[in-house]
Amino acid sequence: MKNSKNSLNSLTLSETHNGLRKKKFSSSELTQACLTQIEKFDDKIKAFVTVSKEEALKQADMADRKIAKKEDLDKPLLGIPVAVKDVLCTENIKTTACSNILANFIPPYDATVVKIIKRQGGVILGKANCDAFAHGASTENSDFFPTHNPWDLSRVPGGSSGGSAAATAADMCIYSLGTDTGGSVRFPAAFCSVVGIRPTYGRVSRYGLIAMTSSTDTIGPIAKSVLDTAIVLKEISGKDEKDSTTSIKLIDDYKKYLNRPIKDLKLGLPKEFFVEDGMEEGVRKVTDDAIKTLERLGAKVKTVSLPHSQYAVACYYIITPCEVSANLARFDGIKYGYSSKNADSLLEVYTKSRKEGFGAEAKRRIMIGTYALSAGYYDAYYLQAQKVRTVIKKEVEEVLREVDLLITPVSSHVPFKIGEKTSDPLQMYLEDIFMSAAAMAGIPAISIPCGFSEDLPVGLQIMGNYFDEKRVLNLAYVYEQTTGWYKRKPKLDTSNLKS
Repeated sequence: MKNSKNSLNSLTLSETHNGLRKKKFSSSELTQACLTQIEKFDDKIKAFVTVSKEEALKQADMADRKIAKKEDLDKPLLGIPVAVKDVLCTENIKTTACSNILANFIPPYDATVVKIIKRQGGVILGKANCDAFAHGASTENSDFFPTHNPWDLSRVPGGSSGGSAAATAADMCIYSLGTDTGGSVRFPAAFCSVVGIRPTYGRVSRYGLIAMTSSTDTIGPIAKSVLDTAIVLKEISGKDEKDSTTSIKLIDDYKKYLNRPIKDLKLGLPKEFFVEDGMEEGVRKVTDDAIKTLERLGAKVKTVSLPHSQYAVACYYIITPCEVSANLARFDGIKYGYSSKNADSLLEVYTKSRKEGFGAEAKRRIMIGTYALSAGYYDAYYLQAQKVRTVIKKEVEEVLREVDLLITPVSSHVPFKIGEKTSDPLQMYLEDIFMSAAAMAGIPAISIPCGFSEDLPVGLQIMGNYFDEKRVLNLAYVYEQTTGWYKRKPKLDTSNLKS
Protein backbone atom coordinates (compact mmCIF):
# COMPACT_ATOMS: atom_id res chain seq x y z
CA MET A 1 0.00 0.00 0.00
CA LYS A 2 1.13 3.53 -0.72
CA ASN A 3 1.57 5.35 2.58
CA SER A 4 2.37 8.82 1.31
CA LYS A 5 -0.32 11.22 2.48
CA ASN A 6 0.16 13.11 -0.77
CA SER A 7 -1.19 10.14 -2.73
CA LEU A 8 -3.96 8.90 -0.46
CA ASN A 9 -6.53 9.82 -3.09
CA SER A 10 -4.93 7.36 -5.55
CA LEU A 11 -5.66 4.38 -3.30
CA THR A 12 -8.42 1.90 -3.97
CA LEU A 13 -11.43 1.51 -1.70
CA SER A 14 -10.15 -1.73 -0.19
CA GLU A 15 -6.75 -0.10 0.47
CA THR A 16 -8.32 2.93 2.13
CA HIS A 17 -10.58 0.72 4.26
CA ASN A 18 -7.58 -1.23 5.54
CA GLY A 19 -5.54 1.92 6.05
CA LEU A 20 -8.27 3.62 8.06
CA ARG A 21 -8.79 0.57 10.27
CA LYS A 22 -5.05 0.34 10.97
CA LYS A 23 -4.92 4.12 11.54
CA LYS A 24 -2.23 4.64 8.91
CA PHE A 25 -4.11 7.81 8.02
CA SER A 26 -7.39 9.46 8.93
CA SER A 27 -10.59 9.98 6.97
CA SER A 28 -9.96 13.72 7.26
CA GLU A 29 -6.55 13.32 5.59
CA LEU A 30 -8.03 11.08 2.92
CA THR A 31 -10.89 13.48 2.24
CA GLN A 32 -8.57 16.46 2.11
CA ALA A 33 -6.36 14.61 -0.40
CA CYS A 34 -9.40 14.14 -2.66
CA LEU A 35 -10.47 17.78 -2.24
CA THR A 36 -6.94 18.94 -3.09
CA GLN A 37 -7.02 16.81 -6.25
CA ILE A 38 -10.36 18.36 -7.19
CA GLU A 39 -9.00 21.87 -6.60
CA LYS A 40 -5.91 21.08 -8.65
CA PHE A 41 -7.47 19.43 -11.70
CA ASP A 42 -11.22 19.92 -11.88
CA ASP A 43 -10.95 23.34 -13.47
CA LYS A 44 -9.79 21.43 -16.56
CA ILE A 45 -11.69 18.14 -16.23
CA LYS A 46 -14.98 19.57 -14.89
CA ALA A 47 -16.15 16.35 -13.29
CA PHE A 48 -18.08 18.08 -10.48
CA VAL A 49 -21.01 20.47 -10.59
CA THR A 50 -21.07 20.84 -6.79
CA VAL A 51 -18.29 20.24 -4.28
CA SER A 52 -19.59 20.02 -0.71
CA LYS A 53 -16.25 20.69 0.98
CA GLU A 54 -17.46 21.75 4.42
CA GLU A 55 -19.99 18.95 4.68
CA ALA A 56 -17.43 16.39 3.49
CA LEU A 57 -14.88 17.45 6.10
CA LYS A 58 -17.54 17.27 8.82
CA GLN A 59 -18.49 13.76 7.73
CA ALA A 60 -14.82 12.76 7.67
CA ASP A 61 -14.35 14.09 11.21
CA MET A 62 -17.37 12.09 12.37
CA ALA A 63 -15.89 8.98 10.73
CA ASP A 64 -12.56 9.56 12.49
CA ARG A 65 -14.35 9.75 15.83
CA LYS A 66 -16.05 6.43 15.14
CA ILE A 67 -12.75 4.85 14.16
CA ALA A 68 -11.09 6.20 17.33
CA LYS A 69 -13.84 4.53 19.37
CA LYS A 70 -13.52 1.37 17.23
CA GLU A 71 -17.12 1.74 16.11
CA ASP A 72 -18.40 0.41 12.76
CA LEU A 73 -14.95 -0.78 11.71
CA ASP A 74 -16.56 -3.64 9.82
CA LYS A 75 -18.45 -1.23 7.56
CA PRO A 76 -16.44 -1.04 4.30
CA LEU A 77 -17.60 2.47 3.31
CA LEU A 78 -16.76 4.12 6.64
CA GLY A 79 -14.76 7.31 6.16
CA ILE A 80 -14.32 6.82 2.41
CA PRO A 81 -15.00 9.75 0.01
CA VAL A 82 -17.46 9.22 -2.85
CA ALA A 83 -18.69 11.35 -5.76
CA VAL A 84 -22.44 11.07 -6.40
CA LYS A 85 -24.01 11.56 -9.83
CA ASP A 86 -26.18 14.65 -9.82
CA VAL A 87 -29.41 12.79 -10.54
CA LEU A 88 -29.36 11.20 -7.07
CA CYS A 89 -30.98 13.26 -4.32
CA THR A 90 -28.73 14.43 -1.50
CA GLU A 91 -30.29 16.13 1.52
CA ASN A 92 -29.16 19.75 1.86
CA ILE A 93 -26.79 19.41 -1.11
CA LYS A 94 -27.87 20.85 -4.43
CA THR A 95 -29.22 18.25 -6.85
CA THR A 96 -29.79 19.66 -10.32
CA ALA A 97 -29.82 16.69 -12.72
CA CYS A 98 -27.42 19.06 -14.54
CA SER A 99 -30.45 20.88 -15.96
CA ASN A 100 -31.27 24.58 -15.74
CA ILE A 101 -34.81 23.70 -14.71
CA LEU A 102 -33.43 22.34 -11.40
CA ALA A 103 -30.41 24.64 -11.14
CA ASN A 104 -31.13 25.66 -7.54
CA PHE A 105 -33.00 22.61 -6.23
CA ILE A 106 -31.94 21.34 -2.79
CA PRO A 107 -33.71 18.08 -1.84
CA PRO A 108 -35.12 17.62 1.66
CA TYR A 109 -34.13 13.92 1.66
CA ASP A 110 -31.48 11.47 0.52
CA ALA A 111 -31.78 8.80 -2.13
CA THR A 112 -31.71 5.34 -0.55
CA VAL A 113 -28.21 4.60 -1.87
CA VAL A 114 -26.93 7.90 -0.41
CA LYS A 115 -28.63 7.13 2.90
CA ILE A 116 -26.87 3.75 3.01
CA ILE A 117 -23.48 5.41 2.46
CA LYS A 118 -24.16 7.99 5.17
CA ARG A 119 -25.29 5.33 7.63
CA GLN A 120 -21.99 3.57 7.11
CA GLY A 121 -20.13 6.81 7.79
CA GLY A 122 -19.17 7.53 4.18
CA VAL A 123 -18.09 10.95 2.97
CA ILE A 124 -20.03 12.74 0.21
CA LEU A 125 -17.53 14.88 -1.70
CA GLY A 126 -20.11 16.42 -4.01
CA LYS A 127 -22.19 15.92 -7.12
CA ALA A 128 -20.76 14.69 -10.40
CA ASN A 129 -21.62 16.21 -13.77
CA CYS A 130 -23.77 14.28 -16.25
CA ASP A 131 -25.90 14.74 -19.33
CA ALA A 132 -28.98 16.67 -18.20
CA PHE A 133 -31.49 14.20 -16.73
CA ALA A 134 -28.99 11.52 -17.90
CA HIS A 135 -30.03 12.08 -21.52
CA GLY A 136 -26.85 11.34 -23.42
CA ALA A 137 -23.74 9.25 -23.98
CA SER A 138 -21.01 11.89 -23.79
CA THR A 139 -21.76 14.30 -20.88
CA GLU A 140 -21.93 17.08 -23.47
CA ASN A 141 -25.66 17.49 -22.82
CA SER A 142 -25.13 18.90 -19.34
CA ASP A 143 -26.78 22.33 -19.27
CA PHE A 144 -23.77 23.69 -17.36
CA PHE A 145 -20.61 22.46 -19.11
CA PRO A 146 -19.18 19.30 -20.70
CA THR A 147 -16.87 17.02 -18.74
CA HIS A 148 -13.45 16.25 -20.26
CA ASN A 149 -11.81 12.83 -20.40
CA PRO A 150 -8.78 12.67 -18.04
CA TRP A 151 -6.87 10.64 -20.66
CA ASP A 152 -7.26 13.41 -23.26
CA LEU A 153 -9.08 16.61 -22.38
CA SER A 154 -10.11 17.18 -25.97
CA ARG A 155 -12.28 14.06 -25.82
CA VAL A 156 -15.51 13.06 -24.11
CA PRO A 157 -15.55 10.83 -21.01
CA GLY A 158 -18.65 8.98 -22.18
CA GLY A 159 -22.04 9.43 -20.60
CA SER A 160 -24.28 9.99 -19.05
CA SER A 161 -22.26 9.28 -15.87
CA GLY A 162 -19.21 10.99 -17.35
CA GLY A 163 -18.48 13.13 -14.31
CA SER A 164 -18.53 10.10 -12.01
CA ALA A 165 -16.16 8.12 -14.25
CA ALA A 166 -13.82 11.05 -14.86
CA ALA A 167 -13.62 11.86 -11.14
CA THR A 168 -12.79 8.24 -10.35
CA ALA A 169 -10.18 7.94 -13.10
CA ALA A 170 -8.54 11.22 -12.03
CA ASP A 171 -8.37 10.12 -8.36
CA MET A 172 -10.66 12.94 -7.24
CA CYS A 173 -12.64 10.37 -5.26
CA ILE A 174 -12.13 6.80 -4.13
CA TYR A 175 -15.25 5.59 -5.93
CA SER A 176 -18.43 7.08 -7.36
CA LEU A 177 -22.07 6.35 -8.01
CA GLY A 178 -23.56 6.49 -11.49
CA THR A 179 -26.79 5.42 -13.14
CA ASP A 180 -27.20 3.12 -16.11
CA THR A 181 -30.38 3.31 -18.16
CA GLY A 182 -29.06 2.26 -21.54
CA GLY A 183 -25.32 2.16 -20.88
CA SER A 184 -24.60 5.24 -18.78
CA VAL A 185 -22.32 3.51 -16.25
CA ARG A 186 -20.62 1.07 -18.61
CA PHE A 187 -19.92 3.53 -21.42
CA PRO A 188 -18.05 6.17 -19.37
CA ALA A 189 -16.30 3.44 -17.37
CA ALA A 190 -14.87 2.12 -20.64
CA PHE A 191 -13.92 5.56 -21.96
CA CYS A 192 -12.16 6.48 -18.69
CA SER A 193 -10.54 3.05 -18.03
CA VAL A 194 -12.30 2.34 -14.74
CA VAL A 195 -14.75 -0.37 -13.67
CA GLY A 196 -18.51 0.18 -13.80
CA ILE A 197 -21.38 -2.24 -13.27
CA ARG A 198 -25.04 -2.10 -14.20
CA PRO A 199 -26.78 -4.41 -11.69
CA THR A 200 -29.85 -6.50 -12.42
CA TYR A 201 -32.94 -4.31 -12.58
CA GLY A 202 -34.39 -4.36 -9.07
CA ARG A 203 -31.13 -5.21 -7.30
CA VAL A 204 -30.52 -1.61 -6.10
CA SER A 205 -33.21 0.80 -4.92
CA ARG A 206 -34.03 3.69 -7.26
CA TYR A 207 -35.74 5.72 -4.54
CA GLY A 208 -34.44 9.28 -4.71
CA LEU A 209 -33.23 8.93 -8.30
CA ILE A 210 -34.60 11.61 -10.62
CA ALA A 211 -36.23 9.20 -13.02
CA MET A 212 -35.36 8.99 -16.70
CA THR A 213 -36.71 5.64 -17.97
CA SER A 214 -38.30 3.98 -14.96
CA SER A 215 -38.40 0.51 -16.53
CA THR A 216 -34.65 0.40 -17.24
CA ASP A 217 -33.04 2.85 -14.75
CA THR A 218 -30.43 1.26 -12.48
CA ILE A 219 -27.86 2.65 -10.03
CA GLY A 220 -24.37 1.20 -10.03
CA PRO A 221 -20.88 1.89 -8.65
CA ILE A 222 -17.92 3.11 -10.68
CA ALA A 223 -14.62 2.20 -9.06
CA LYS A 224 -10.90 1.72 -9.58
CA SER A 225 -11.01 -2.07 -9.41
CA VAL A 226 -13.40 -4.99 -9.64
CA LEU A 227 -12.90 -5.72 -5.92
CA ASP A 228 -14.00 -2.18 -5.04
CA THR A 229 -17.00 -2.50 -7.34
CA ALA A 230 -18.01 -5.76 -5.69
CA ILE A 231 -17.73 -4.23 -2.21
CA VAL A 232 -19.85 -1.18 -3.02
CA LEU A 233 -22.47 -3.14 -4.94
CA LYS A 234 -23.10 -5.48 -2.01
CA GLU A 235 -23.56 -2.57 0.37
CA ILE A 236 -26.05 -0.62 -1.77
CA SER A 237 -28.10 -3.63 -2.88
CA GLY A 238 -31.28 -4.92 -1.31
CA LYS A 239 -35.02 -4.65 -0.85
CA ASP A 240 -36.35 -1.16 -0.17
CA GLU A 241 -39.95 -0.56 0.89
CA LYS A 242 -39.78 2.79 -0.89
CA ASP A 243 -39.11 1.12 -4.25
CA SER A 244 -41.59 -1.64 -5.08
CA THR A 245 -39.41 -2.89 -7.96
CA THR A 246 -36.57 -3.96 -5.65
CA SER A 247 -36.11 -7.68 -5.21
CA ILE A 248 -36.18 -9.80 -2.06
CA LYS A 249 -33.63 -12.17 -3.59
CA LEU A 250 -30.62 -12.95 -1.41
CA ILE A 251 -27.69 -10.56 -1.88
CA ASP A 252 -24.50 -12.50 -2.49
CA ASP A 253 -21.31 -11.47 -0.74
CA TYR A 254 -19.68 -10.72 -4.07
CA LYS A 255 -16.21 -10.29 -2.57
CA LYS A 256 -16.17 -13.95 -1.49
CA TYR A 257 -16.83 -15.12 -5.04
CA LEU A 258 -13.83 -13.34 -6.55
CA ASN A 259 -10.81 -15.23 -7.87
CA ARG A 260 -12.65 -18.51 -8.35
CA PRO A 261 -11.37 -20.66 -11.25
CA ILE A 262 -12.91 -19.88 -14.63
CA LYS A 263 -11.76 -23.14 -16.20
CA ASP A 264 -14.55 -24.54 -18.37
CA LEU A 265 -16.72 -21.44 -17.86
CA LYS A 266 -18.84 -21.13 -21.02
CA LEU A 267 -18.61 -17.69 -22.62
CA GLY A 268 -20.82 -16.62 -25.52
CA LEU A 269 -19.75 -14.14 -28.17
CA PRO A 270 -22.92 -12.71 -29.79
CA LYS A 271 -22.02 -12.46 -33.48
CA GLU A 272 -24.23 -9.39 -33.89
CA PHE A 273 -21.86 -7.46 -31.58
CA PHE A 274 -18.70 -8.29 -33.51
CA VAL A 275 -19.46 -6.39 -36.68
CA GLU A 276 -17.02 -6.28 -39.60
CA ASP A 277 -17.89 -2.73 -40.58
CA GLY A 278 -17.86 0.24 -38.25
CA MET A 279 -15.46 -1.06 -35.60
CA GLU A 280 -12.07 0.58 -35.31
CA GLU A 281 -9.25 -1.84 -36.00
CA GLY A 282 -7.47 -0.97 -32.75
CA VAL A 283 -10.60 -1.63 -30.70
CA ARG A 284 -11.15 -4.94 -32.51
CA LYS A 285 -7.57 -6.06 -31.79
CA VAL A 286 -7.76 -5.13 -28.10
CA THR A 287 -11.11 -6.92 -27.74
CA ASP A 288 -9.84 -10.02 -29.55
CA ASP A 289 -6.75 -10.07 -27.32
CA ALA A 290 -8.97 -9.91 -24.23
CA ILE A 291 -11.01 -12.88 -25.43
CA LYS A 292 -7.84 -14.86 -26.15
CA THR A 293 -6.67 -14.12 -22.61
CA LEU A 294 -9.91 -15.54 -21.21
CA GLU A 295 -9.43 -18.65 -23.35
CA ARG A 296 -5.87 -19.08 -22.07
CA LEU A 297 -7.26 -18.91 -18.55
CA GLY A 298 -9.44 -21.92 -19.33
CA ALA A 299 -12.77 -20.42 -20.35
CA LYS A 300 -14.62 -22.05 -23.25
CA VAL A 301 -15.65 -19.54 -25.93
CA LYS A 302 -18.37 -20.08 -28.51
CA THR A 303 -20.23 -17.89 -30.97
CA VAL A 304 -23.90 -17.36 -30.18
CA SER A 305 -26.65 -15.33 -31.80
CA LEU A 306 -29.01 -12.65 -30.51
CA PRO A 307 -30.71 -11.78 -33.82
CA HIS A 308 -33.19 -9.29 -32.38
CA SER A 309 -30.47 -7.41 -30.48
CA GLN A 310 -30.02 -5.33 -33.64
CA TYR A 311 -33.37 -3.75 -32.79
CA ALA A 312 -32.45 -3.01 -29.17
CA VAL A 313 -31.33 0.57 -29.83
CA ALA A 314 -34.46 1.31 -31.87
CA CYS A 315 -36.67 -0.11 -29.10
CA TYR A 316 -34.73 1.75 -26.46
CA TYR A 317 -35.15 5.06 -28.26
CA ILE A 318 -38.90 4.60 -28.50
CA ILE A 319 -39.50 3.35 -24.97
CA THR A 320 -37.10 5.82 -23.37
CA PRO A 321 -38.58 9.03 -24.85
CA CYS A 322 -42.06 7.80 -23.94
CA GLU A 323 -41.08 7.34 -20.31
CA VAL A 324 -39.05 10.57 -20.36
CA SER A 325 -42.12 12.42 -21.62
CA ALA A 326 -44.10 11.12 -18.64
CA ASN A 327 -41.35 11.56 -16.05
CA LEU A 328 -40.51 15.13 -17.04
CA ALA A 329 -44.15 16.22 -16.96
CA ARG A 330 -43.73 17.03 -13.25
CA PHE A 331 -41.32 19.87 -14.05
CA ASP A 332 -43.98 22.46 -14.79
CA GLY A 333 -42.73 25.62 -13.09
CA ILE A 334 -45.25 25.27 -10.27
CA LYS A 335 -44.16 22.78 -7.61
CA TYR A 336 -40.39 23.27 -7.58
CA GLY A 337 -37.52 24.11 -9.88
CA TYR A 338 -37.32 26.90 -12.42
CA SER A 339 -40.40 29.06 -12.98
CA SER A 340 -40.50 31.65 -15.76
CA LYS A 341 -40.73 35.26 -14.61
CA ASN A 342 -42.23 36.33 -17.94
CA ALA A 343 -45.51 34.43 -17.72
CA ASP A 344 -48.85 36.29 -17.79
CA SER A 345 -51.09 33.26 -17.31
CA LEU A 346 -51.03 29.77 -15.83
CA LEU A 347 -50.60 28.25 -19.28
CA GLU A 348 -47.61 30.50 -19.92
CA VAL A 349 -46.05 29.44 -16.61
CA TYR A 350 -46.13 25.86 -17.90
CA THR A 351 -44.99 26.54 -21.46
CA LYS A 352 -42.36 29.21 -20.79
CA SER A 353 -40.87 27.46 -17.76
CA ARG A 354 -40.37 24.28 -19.77
CA LYS A 355 -39.16 26.14 -22.86
CA GLU A 356 -36.59 28.14 -20.89
CA GLY A 357 -35.64 25.44 -18.39
CA PHE A 358 -35.17 22.33 -20.51
CA GLY A 359 -32.19 21.85 -22.78
CA ALA A 360 -32.37 20.78 -26.42
CA GLU A 361 -32.02 17.04 -25.77
CA ALA A 362 -34.70 16.98 -23.08
CA LYS A 363 -37.08 18.82 -25.42
CA ARG A 364 -36.26 16.42 -28.25
CA ARG A 365 -37.03 13.37 -26.11
CA ILE A 366 -40.24 14.87 -24.73
CA MET A 367 -41.49 15.59 -28.25
CA ILE A 368 -40.57 12.13 -29.58
CA GLY A 369 -42.13 10.43 -26.58
CA THR A 370 -45.32 12.47 -26.63
CA TYR A 371 -45.70 11.74 -30.34
CA ALA A 372 -45.15 7.99 -29.86
CA LEU A 373 -47.71 7.88 -27.06
CA SER A 374 -50.35 9.93 -28.87
CA ALA A 375 -53.62 8.51 -30.20
CA GLY A 376 -53.11 6.72 -33.49
CA TYR A 377 -49.39 6.13 -32.90
CA TYR A 378 -49.30 4.32 -29.53
CA ASP A 379 -49.89 0.87 -31.06
CA ALA A 380 -47.51 1.46 -33.97
CA TYR A 381 -44.60 2.69 -31.85
CA TYR A 382 -44.68 2.21 -28.07
CA LEU A 383 -46.67 -1.04 -27.98
CA GLN A 384 -44.67 -2.53 -30.85
CA ALA A 385 -41.38 -1.57 -29.14
CA GLN A 386 -42.51 -3.30 -25.96
CA LYS A 387 -43.32 -6.45 -27.94
CA VAL A 388 -39.86 -6.48 -29.53
CA ARG A 389 -38.35 -5.82 -26.09
CA THR A 390 -40.05 -9.00 -24.86
CA VAL A 391 -38.54 -10.94 -27.78
CA ILE A 392 -35.07 -9.56 -26.99
CA LYS A 393 -35.49 -10.52 -23.33
CA LYS A 394 -36.52 -14.08 -24.22
CA GLU A 395 -33.60 -14.43 -26.65
CA VAL A 396 -31.14 -13.34 -23.97
CA GLU A 397 -32.67 -15.78 -21.49
CA GLU A 398 -32.39 -18.64 -23.99
CA VAL A 399 -28.76 -17.90 -24.85
CA LEU A 400 -27.86 -17.66 -21.16
CA ARG A 401 -29.13 -21.22 -20.77
CA GLU A 402 -26.48 -22.27 -23.31
CA VAL A 403 -23.61 -20.24 -21.87
CA ASP A 404 -22.70 -18.81 -18.48
CA LEU A 405 -21.81 -15.27 -19.56
CA LEU A 406 -21.77 -13.08 -22.66
CA ILE A 407 -18.70 -11.12 -23.81
CA THR A 408 -18.90 -8.06 -26.07
CA PRO A 409 -17.14 -4.79 -26.78
CA VAL A 410 -18.45 -1.73 -24.92
CA SER A 411 -17.97 0.55 -27.90
CA SER A 412 -16.84 0.21 -31.50
CA HIS A 413 -14.40 3.09 -31.08
CA VAL A 414 -12.21 4.99 -28.63
CA PRO A 415 -13.42 8.23 -26.98
CA PHE A 416 -14.34 10.79 -29.63
CA LYS A 417 -13.60 14.51 -29.70
CA ILE A 418 -15.83 16.90 -27.78
CA GLY A 419 -18.26 18.45 -30.26
CA GLU A 420 -17.59 15.84 -32.93
CA LYS A 421 -21.10 14.34 -32.87
CA THR A 422 -23.29 16.96 -31.19
CA SER A 423 -24.85 18.11 -34.47
CA ASP A 424 -26.14 14.60 -35.22
CA PRO A 425 -28.48 13.26 -32.49
CA LEU A 426 -29.00 9.96 -34.34
CA GLN A 427 -25.25 9.32 -34.34
CA MET A 428 -25.22 9.95 -30.61
CA TYR A 429 -28.12 7.54 -30.03
CA LEU A 430 -26.17 4.83 -31.87
CA GLU A 431 -23.46 5.06 -29.19
CA ASP A 432 -25.67 2.71 -27.14
CA ILE A 433 -25.58 -0.01 -29.83
CA PHE A 434 -23.68 -2.54 -27.66
CA MET A 435 -25.28 -1.38 -24.41
CA SER A 436 -29.02 -1.47 -25.03
CA ALA A 437 -29.60 -5.24 -25.07
CA ALA A 438 -28.67 -5.62 -21.40
CA ALA A 439 -30.91 -2.68 -20.54
CA MET A 440 -33.87 -4.07 -22.49
CA ALA A 441 -33.44 -7.49 -20.85
CA GLY A 442 -32.74 -6.11 -17.37
CA ILE A 443 -29.63 -8.27 -16.86
CA PRO A 444 -26.39 -7.30 -15.07
CA ALA A 445 -23.42 -6.11 -17.13
CA ILE A 446 -20.00 -4.78 -16.29
CA SER A 447 -17.39 -2.75 -18.17
CA ILE A 448 -13.74 -3.39 -17.33
CA PRO A 449 -10.51 -1.94 -18.79
CA CYS A 450 -9.04 -4.27 -21.40
CA GLY A 451 -6.33 -2.19 -23.03
CA PHE A 452 -5.64 0.84 -25.16
CA SER A 453 -5.86 1.84 -28.78
CA GLU A 454 -3.87 4.92 -29.80
CA ASP A 455 -3.23 5.49 -26.06
CA LEU A 456 -6.98 5.77 -25.41
CA PRO A 457 -8.94 3.35 -23.20
CA VAL A 458 -10.95 0.39 -24.47
CA GLY A 459 -13.52 -1.47 -22.36
CA LEU A 460 -14.77 -5.06 -22.35
CA GLN A 461 -18.38 -5.86 -21.45
CA ILE A 462 -19.41 -8.97 -19.52
CA MET A 463 -23.14 -9.72 -19.28
CA GLY A 464 -24.71 -12.33 -17.02
CA ASN A 465 -27.98 -13.86 -15.96
CA TYR A 466 -30.48 -12.21 -13.64
CA PHE A 467 -29.04 -11.62 -10.16
CA ASP A 468 -25.86 -13.47 -11.14
CA GLU A 469 -23.59 -10.49 -10.48
CA LYS A 470 -21.21 -12.76 -8.56
CA ARG A 471 -20.24 -14.67 -11.71
CA VAL A 472 -19.95 -11.48 -13.75
CA LEU A 473 -17.69 -9.95 -11.11
CA ASN A 474 -15.59 -13.09 -10.72
CA LEU A 475 -14.75 -13.32 -14.42
CA ALA A 476 -14.02 -9.58 -14.47
CA TYR A 477 -11.75 -9.95 -11.44
CA VAL A 478 -9.78 -12.91 -12.82
CA TYR A 479 -9.22 -11.05 -16.10
CA GLU A 480 -8.32 -7.81 -14.31
CA GLN A 481 -5.77 -9.45 -12.01
CA THR A 482 -4.22 -11.34 -14.92
CA THR A 483 -3.79 -8.31 -17.15
CA GLY A 484 -3.40 -5.41 -14.71
CA TRP A 485 -4.90 -2.83 -17.08
CA TYR A 486 -6.73 -1.20 -14.18
CA LYS A 487 -3.41 -0.07 -12.69
CA ARG A 488 -2.64 2.25 -15.58
CA LYS A 489 -3.53 5.87 -14.75
CA PRO A 490 -3.93 9.01 -16.87
CA LYS A 491 -1.02 11.42 -16.60
CA LEU A 492 -2.49 14.58 -15.15
CA ASP A 493 -0.39 17.68 -15.50
CA THR A 494 -2.02 21.12 -15.54
CA SER A 495 0.94 22.57 -17.42
CA ASN A 496 0.39 20.49 -20.55
CA LEU A 497 -3.22 19.33 -20.48
CA LYS A 498 -5.20 20.61 -23.43
CA SER A 499 -8.55 22.17 -22.61
